[in-house]
Amino acid sequence: MSTRERLIESTRTLLWERGYVGTSPKNIQELAAAGQGSMYHHFSGKEELARTAIDRTAEGMRAGADALLSGPGSPLERVAAYLRNERDVMKGCPIGRLTQDPDVMAAPVLREPVEEMFGWIRGRLAEVLAEGVEAGELSPAVDPRTTASAVIATLQGGYVLARAADSTQPFEQAIEGLLALLGAPGVR
Repeated sequence: MSTRERLIESTRTLLWERGYVGTSPKNIQELAAAGQGSMYHHFSGKEELARTAIDRTAEGMRAGADALLSGPGSPLERVAAYLRNERDVMKGCPIGRLTQDPDVMAAPVLREPVEEMFGWIRGRLAEVLAEGVEAGELSPAVDPRTTASAVIATLQGGYVLARAADSTQPFEQAIEGLLALLGAPGVR
């Protein structure tokens, strides 16, 4: 892995674990086994490196979510596959956690990919839920956009509940409760 890639991957790891405020250039350099000169050769500073890392994280999340939401099965089966996908629940969402970082939210260049990711996933879920309405799997009264927002809110809230309880159980209950409300097949 090149020095540039090690810097990006180290920043991704540290942003997820510590947030932007808790991630110093020195921490990044140490984890990447790269010197200060290498970091500033590839990036103008911490903000540019963080933006690159956030973009990379969002790209990976989009690809993974799209694979599940475009995969086999009915619309509700695909939503269930997305929600039940294996995650590091106790660490929380790598993008969602950034919304709690005041420096990320105050910097448009860092906030932008976070907003874009949530906008994209809301839109993609709304498309799949609209398919469910069209197929008769969901009631015609279900609004795909607002329901997509509820799905994301449940997922993000599930992370918070799990971390507060130091257990994945509240996350799993939130997901299964939402799927039961949607009438998804295979609800445990």
